[in-house]
Amino acid sequence: CTINIIDTPGHVDFTVEVERSLRVLDGAVAVFDAVAGVEPQSETVWRQADKYQVPRIAYVNKMDRVGADFRAAVASMRERLGANVVPIQLPIGAEDQFSGIVDLIENRAIHYLDDLGTRAESTEIPEAMREEVELARQEMIEAIVEFDDELMAKYLEGEEISPDELRRALRAACLANQLVPVLCGSSFKNKGVQLLLDAITYYLPSPVDLPPVTGQNPRTEEEESRRPADDEPLTALAFKIAADPYVGKLAYVRVYSGVLQAGSYVYNSSKGRKERIGRVLRMHANHREELEAAYAGDIVACVGLKDVSTGDSLCDPDHPIVLEQLTFPEPVIAQAIEPKTRADQDKLGLALQRLAEEDPTFHVSYDEETGQTIIRGMGELHLEVLVDRLLREFHVNANVGRPQVAYRETIRKAVRQEGKFIRQTGGHGQYGHVVLEVEPAEPGEGFVFENKIVGGVVPKEYIPAVEAGVKEAMSSGVLAGYPVVDVRVRLVDGSYHEVDSSEQAFRIAASIGFREAAKKASPILLEPLMRVEVVTPEEFLGDVMGDLNARRGRIEGMAPRGNAQVVRAIVPLAEMFGYATDLRSMTQGRATYTMQFERYAPVPEHLEQAIVEQKA
Repeated sequence: CTINIIDTPGHVDFTVEVERSLRVLDGAVAVFDAVAGVEPQSETVWRQADKYQVPRIAYVNKMDRVGADFRAAVASMRERLGANVVPIQLPIGAEDQFSGIVDLIENRAIHYLDDLGTRAESTEIPEAMREEVELARQEMIEAIVEFDDELMAKYLEGEEISPDELRRALRAACLANQLVPVLCGSSFKNKGVQLLLDAITYYLPSPVDLPPVTGQNPRTEEEESRRPADDEPLTALAFKIAADPYVGKLAYVRVYSGVLQAGSYVYNSSKGRKERIGRVLRMHANHREELEAAYAGDIVACVGLKDVSTGDSLCDPDHPIVLEQLTFPEPVIAQAIEPKTRADQDKLGLALQRLAEEDPTFHVSYDEETGQTIIRGMGELHLEVLVDRLLREFHVNANVGRPQVAYRETIRKAVRQEGKFIRQTGGHGQYGHVVLEVEPAEPGEGFVFENKIVGGVVPKEYIPAVEAGVKEAMSSGVLAGYPVVDVRVRLVDGSYHEVDSSEQAFRIAASIGFREAAKKASPILLEPLMRVEVVTPEEFLGDVMGDLNARRGRIEGMAPRGNAQVVRAIVPLAEMFGYATDLRSMTQGRATYTMQFERYAPVPEHLEQAIVEQKA
């Protein structure tokens, strides 16, 4: 039996790592702090796991910390995650008195005989906990049998239900995402870790437990499915690209069906080309193991795939299939970057290209007006880590400017607009003519293009060029040159010339039409809003709330957490630069905060003008 484990960063700036990992995993262990319970990033990751319907178990860690409260942590899962959690363990003691775990399935206690959990023994339930354990076990059994008719009948008739029957029913409910088993422990002290590993094998799925993976055949455009079996045609997904100093470009791949052979050719159905796999590696924490082949369910790294990108589907050349694409959030923060020396200049471009290839939330662009290279990411820490990697891995010294907010533009009203591009220069000319209906889309909907041409007034071979022209115009808005989002564009009319019309002419005509429409459609600036959670001692609560209000924040609520107060607020990102330093100053270093992207919202009018003038 092989268990592939992917560990992901906890910080919100690296949410891409969680997103792509959950896309290829069969099950997950959600780790919670016994003191803090559900934290803001816990909610984000939980929603990502819901999106991919990943079965999971919950592990309440750090039971040895001061303030640890298992019941409060479980209650926060129910309240903040809406999760149907069922504790299958209880801690014996807490904080420095944490000495063991009650296994509710087996109805036995595990006592640790030393401080580092190297020796343990199974014993009877402690006398002082018997009533609490009996009640908790009753609640657990009732929760489990609710999803198993056979066990429900036994339970109602007062028959004893064996531990194996409980595990079997709990496994089925967990795989169906109906229940989430909750365990506890202290990983630092090696207490509860063994039981957690057992729970992974008991309750999380193997590849054969899951339904077939589905995708679209690019040749027939029909949906197809592949069973997780070695005798099926190869189906795999490249979910991560990394640069290795010894072997070059590594593509991390999840194999869903078939066999991935070293030295074989695969079809990259996302890009429509064949590629050769040189070597197949199983990656361990501190070494790599060379394999002849990878099978259904395996997660491996491949060497030799030159043109593969994150999210590409790899398959048997004779049985093509395109799996569902990975989606990643847009960057919300930008910085200018420049090399320190001429030697660094030669290496900077290649290094940034490599980093952007690895991380889909890291974007690099060149501002022609200022001549600056601009890097964009998910937060200050994200860009800080990437700039550090430039020096550490690529030996490039670089200066970075102050962080800038990644504003967006959108429109507020619908407009019908004509776009024409006609050039007659003797001989072959240029002729493109479109009529566009441009209107606001729903927030977060992005760009929607609809072809409403009837009667062939614009030939169908020019339709993609029209869409490309609109997208090109959207990349730089009419207010301050920021990308335009949440717009619906319909191509409703136009005309063409049999000799002079071309894809280029229609692309330019559409670009002209959209820019004119955007000017008339009441354009506005959008700014990223962040969900901020501050944990502060009670005596600094007033200062913290006053400061958040001064930053144009909207307080959403407060709640006690141990001997501290948790303040939740929505604050514009533009007001949050340098907040870590300011928070330390006003709370004597005793408060902490987390921040994650919430949504884009209109910039207040009095600030919009200043931003537009500054950009100009």
